[in-house]
Amino acid sequence: MSPYGLLLLGGSQTHQENYARSFAADPRCRLIGVTDEADVPPRRRSLNERLAGELGIPHFDDLDDALAREDVHLVSVCVEPERRGRVAVRCAEAGKHLYLDKPLAAGVGDARQIVTAVREQGVLSQMFSLVQSSVAGRAREAWESGRLGKPIGLHCELMFAKGFAGTADLSRPRHETAGPKRFTWIDSKRELFCVGLYPLVLFQWLSGQQVESVHAVTANYFFADHQRNDAEDFACLLLGYAGGLEATITVGRTGWLSHPRDGIHQVHLVGSDRSVKIDAWQPRLEVYSNESCWKPPSRPHPEDPMGFWSSTAREAGIKPKTAWQPINSIAGSDASGFLDCIEQQRESAVSAAIGAHAVEVIMAAYRSAAQGRAVLL
Repeated sequence: MSPYGLLLLGGSQTHQENYARSFAADPRCRLIGVTDEADVPPRRRSLNERLAGELGIPHFDDLDDALAREDVHLVSVCVEPERRGRVAVRCAEAGKHLYLDKPLAAGVGDARQIVTAVREQGVLSQMFSLVQSSVAGRAREAWESGRLGKPIGLHCELMFAKGFAGTADLSRPRHETAGPKRFTWIDSKRELFCVGLYPLVLFQWLSGQQVESVHAVTANYFFADHQRNDAEDFACLLLGYAGGLEATITVGRTGWLSHPRDGIHQVHLVGSDRSVKIDAWQPRLEVYSNESCWKPPSRPHPEDPMGFWSSTAREAGIKPKTAWQPINSIAGSDASGFLDCIEQQRESAVSAAIGAHAVEVIMAAYRSAAQGRAVLL
């Protein structure tokens, strides 16, 4: 059988840098080219062309022509969240399977349109998540083992250790916006939107239940960049599920020097008989040597001061932190997991429908934080 042909939408300084290489590492997949909407700004077009050049594949000027190619079977959609919905719908209507960056879209309406297009066109979909990680696998084993008794609660702490923290003005309390319209900038991201999705999807994947209520608080504790763009760098959520299950989530970005590796990543499972704590960095090997201590870059990268992207991290000379070495693999290949679904013609565990519910919860969380009360979904 010929390899599945993958078309990339979006290029450098997006997660496509990682997604494309993950797909290319699987022999069942062949990269066809990079494309995007015709009217993207010159900077975005240049970044798309850059990734095409790095990968040694063509850049296609016309999105419709690229989608019409018979050797394209699936599309990795990694454009900005604000236009992700319409682009994904366009790809589904062309009959292509969808691998979607997270979150699915910048609004509930766009997310639902993707779900509808996937269903009507009969294509498969998968949104990137952490369900392939060792943390998720250990959580699933504990959840299904029966050792917990009746599941009562879930908690996840996920804090990304990147960026130059300590610059936020703590005298300025955050006043949240009920309906945010923009989510990413060169120097910051809305962390509830970008990080909060991971535990939301994990909890639905574990429990099989959807959120019925959310009470949220957002804040600015770490970065002046986030404050300047009116974007939160920290969020806490209290979630209610059917059957009495409750969950809490703490997410954010806390700066390069806040953690020996990539940041706190813990999941707590609470049952009627016992509780289980799962830590991404346990078990681990701790390295002590005469190497110099890890240091952040001496100056921010002008196009990526937070160190979001692999390409700019290399350009800035940012080396990985090596003092903690996890014993378990941090994550499996999400891309290969989707190729399994296509090969077996089965729905992904994190389909567009799962992603759309997460978007709905996130938007309800912004309303809750703005209004200071719980919101029912």
